[in-house]
Amino acid sequence: MHIGKKIKTIMEQRNRSVIWVAKQLECERTNIYNIFARADINTRLLRQLCTILEYNFFKDLADETAKK
Repeated sequence: MHIGKKIKTIMEQRNRSVIWVAKQLECERTNIYNIFARADINTRLLRQLCTILEYNFFKDLADETAKK
């Protein structure tokens, strides 16, 4: 799974803008676009994204690992 693409998909499903997510993370919106390009991400940032987007990305990663 490409985590950046997954984050972007969930963000769009939740009708959240890049600006909104950037405000929640207290960062510039260019950082959010950089996240979309990432194939991996640190757990602290992923945990923050789970909270603000109300989605468990860790479960998706675990499910993918279990399939392998």
